[in-house]
Amino acid sequence: MTKGIFNIEKFQRLSTPFYYYDTELLRRTLTEIKTEANKHSNYIVHYAIKANANTKLLKIIHEAGLGADCVSGGEIKAALEAGFPASEIVYAGVGKSDWEINLGLDNEIFCFNVESIPELEVINELAGTKGKVANVAFRINPDVGAHTHSNITTGLAENKFGIAMRDIDSIINRALHMKHVKFIGLHFHIGSQILDMSDFVALCRRINDLQNQLEKHGISVRHINVGGGLGIDYEHPDKSAIPDFKAYFDTYAKYLKLRHGQQLHFELGRAVVGQCGSLITRTLYVKQGDTKQFAIVDAGMTELIRPALYQAVHKIENISSNRSTEIYDVVGPICETSDVFAKDVLLNKTYRGDLLAIRSAGAYGEIMASQYNCRKLPKGYTTEDL
Repeated sequence: MTKGIFNIEKFQRLSTPFYYYDTELLRRTLTEIKTEANKHSNYIVHYAIKANANTKLLKIIHEAGLGADCVSGGEIKAALEAGFPASEIVYAGVGKSDWEINLGLDNEIFCFNVESIPELEVINELAGTKGKVANVAFRINPDVGAHTHSNITTGLAENKFGIAMRDIDSIINRALHMKHVKFIGLHFHIGSQILDMSDFVALCRRINDLQNQLEKHGISVRHINVGGGLGIDYEHPDKSAIPDFKAYFDTYAKYLKLRHGQQLHFELGRAVVGQCGSLITRTLYVKQGDTKQFAIVDAGMTELIRPALYQAVHKIENISSNRSTEIYDVVGPICETSDVFAKDVLLNKTYRGDLLAIRSAGAYGEIMASQYNCRKLPKGYTTEDL
């Protein structure tokens, strides 16, 4: 029996909860990314590993020709093990430890995206002890507020991430006088789950102004990195399975005034893997309340924390049932009131043992799973596994 993309008979034999990844959709998504990006000869796309570090997915993404965007030493290791060339790895993160910086230096990664003057000084010092020169780009806060959740807005002027625009001249001049770092670019990231292209237009205009300012001081920039941020359609995962990459890349082509020879880097995460993943969970009990009924499932915020952390909305389907619909609160087993996936959601009439699919969970799902309540981490299966 199948329901949509799901093979129910095979799923029934697996221990729940688990993640299921539609690798056919992932490959179609990657093809669309490459098709649209390749229309622009100077566009380079990196995959943001923080979205999902499943080894099988990383290998598929590497095979498609994307580079890697990492925010920890562990992610650098994961990228290298999946086959990403060190020359295509960029490393961001507001709190890089010495061992992580040394890992990047030893493997001669493409670039460190630097977020503070103290960090720049440490990279210069550590590179000096190795007799190396580290490529650095400076992450600038453009003071652009994205239309997204406050917890994933990162481009405002006062933020733990990045460097204020007013300080850019001084930090570049400082880098130019250091022996063991080489300034090669500027890095920006204004937030995540952005669907309004006007936010990216605002970023382009801010970068244009900044480049004009730098050129007045004789400073040229080889690489511009605009981060990622492109969102997905959580409400209609089948109708909008692949994000509008054409509109995304065309926005930068139209509004960002690149100089001759400049390369434009992107760091897409959610838009790459978000729609290909679903959390599969089994119904443990259906509890009748005075005004509500609860579908209590064996997955919880330990497997998918986004609803509890961001009040995120994920489409939920009863993939075992074609019965008429009823209204449920879908809740997990964790001893926290916030362990709720959705309230007042329509599901086909649900019984103990029914499998539910929580859709659009390919990004920030498995990767953020925890062992709170001493629970086991969920397994991840792909189309090829089943």
